[in-house]
Amino acid sequence: MSLENQFRALIRKEVEMELAPIRALVAQLQANTAQLGVLTQLAERLGPVMGLSVPAPVRRRPGRPPRAAAASPSVAGRKRRGPPATNDRACAIIGCKRPSRTKGYCAAHYQKLRMLARTNRLPAGWTDFAAPNSVEDVVLPRGRAGSKALKEAKAARAVRAPKKGKPGRKPGRKAAEEKKDEAAAASEG
Repeated sequence: MSLENQFRALIRKEVEMELAPIRALVAQLQANTAQLGVLTQLAERLGPVMGLSVPAPVRRRPGRPPRAAAASPSVAGRKRRGPPATNDRACAIIGCKRPSRTKGYCAAHYQKLRMLARTNRLPAGWTDFAAPNSVEDVVLPRGRAGSKALKEAKAARAVRAPKKGKPGRKPGRKAAEEKKDEAAAASEG
């Protein structure tokens, strides 16, 4: 026998010695599981005779578990959201029947509020947490009129706040030429 074969036999013997108790426990668990199945069947049969109510075993169907069973406790310390809170307050827009959700507006009108604010077209009456049914709705233009209105709003923004170059960058060639022209005009005059 070579040294390698002796070494392999030694390792195999050591592994077998370490695994022997685990194998015995696995065999015992399998035997107890079989006995548990027999005891469960016996309890199901004798329960009605003795007047005991034995709950029927729940057999899980394939697929995703039902929603109630799928809910798990808080994950890593985060709080889970509870059921949605009931809201009796109506949307702030006159004639809207939906309940308010954010800042006094329903979801659709809140998105409209965000869009109007983003494009600098927010009417003065559209305030946060306005009273229910107190704000006049705005009908936005669509198609060409809508794109024209957006261009006008963008132009109005550009007039109010001129564009600035990025900090730390040198001005472009055109900007440098304009500065040279301004400096030359100032030195001549």
